Amino acid sequence: MLRKDRSNSEDRVKFLANKIDVLDFDPIRPYQDQEVPGVLARLIQSEQLAVAAQRLVLPKFLAERFFASWLTRKILQFSVRNLKTVDDFQGLVSKYFEQLVQGSTDALTVSGLEHLDPTRQYLFISNHRDIVMDSSLINLLLFRAGIETCRMAVGDNLLHNPLAADLMRLNKSFVVERDLASARAGYRAMTRTSHYVRHSLQEHTSVWIAQRQGRAKDGFDRTDPALIKMLALAYRKQAEPIRELLSNGALVPVSLSYEVDPCAPAKARELAALARDGEYAKGEQEDLDSMIQGLVGYKGQVHVHFSPPISQDCDSVEQLAERLDSAIVGGIRVLSTNRYADALLADEASDSHVNSKAMSALKIQLDQCTEEQRAFLLQQYANICVNRRQLGMEA
Repeated sequence: MLRKDRSNSEDRVKFLANKIDVLDFDPIRPYQDQEVPGVLARLIQSEQLAVAAQRLVLPKFLAERFFASWLTRKILQFSVRNLKTVDDFQGLVSKYFEQLVQGSTDALTVSGLEHLDPTRQYLFISNHRDIVMDSSLINLLLFRAGIETCRMAVGDNLLHNPLAADLMRLNKSFVVERDLASARAGYRAMTRTSHYVRHSLQEHTSVWIAQRQGRAKDGFDRTDPALIKMLALAYRKQAEPIRELLSNGALVPVSLSYEVDPCAPAKARELAALARDGEYAKGEQEDLDSMIQGLVGYKGQVHVHFSPPISQDCDSVEQLAERLDSAIVGGIRVLSTNRYADALLADEASDSHVNSKAMSALKIQLDQCTEEQRAFLLQQYANICVNRRQLGMEA
């Protein structure tokens, strides 16, 4: 009897695994090695890429010259001439990204890497402030530590631009489908995403996904329970879906702290418009502009904290969301700009706060805002302190 039960159980596991393998992941998966040469050939012909990349590829005195885009294209053509795999592409990107981090931050620090086993796969879930920087910083720090980089979830709203779609899918990003016509189509898309995450972890490939849909434009980092429900869909036919999710790849909360958010004024304009008009019409190039600004804009101190993995000790969506909130918010560093904004909103700030490059950058951002937008910008920085207090932590 025991042998029969065990056999049935094993057969069921094999059935589920085979079902995952045959699902159609092509519309959402990252590019594979055999696709790299063709995608690169398309990219190096893009005038839009040449214009966007000139600030990353060229010294400042050349990036502003009339021939900058032409020279950038030539450099990119030379740089990618021998690239044949996704790893080759990531190696090139990491070189430029290291230069970018060095030029746009005062310091990049990390803690908690000792919690990670390089031989294991993980499901990384973090707060979400920047479209590209968040997951790229996590992958950079994993790469530096000799740990395999992860596949990264991106919303399909970011991939309407073919250039952005190519670049992100080359860089191990997969698509989370959101802009769908019906609830039925939405459920089918969520199920596919959930199975793809499960499939990736079963391939011993780590995955990163944000704790909520879209950036936390108000700076208030909390996990959306809908995310956990979506991730658990691939395990819904099993007795304990949450425990099965956690056993497939230990869940690691990650906390990202930026002293200055280069996109804060743009977020404040959007939030003010939503509060005033009830809607906000995003420009055609706005997401791409935000990606570039987030990459090249000054960020002050940046810190990334990896919390200890959560594995098999949560039974419900609510319990797991609480554990994530506690770990992510607890791992965020409260920096000078956060304390100043929190004090300013409480009418307790003084000029003595403004004594650093980061604080000067925040003051410039405030000067760029209208009076209506100013409060929304300050809340982005102050809400880190508010969030910590609400969770019973020292702000």
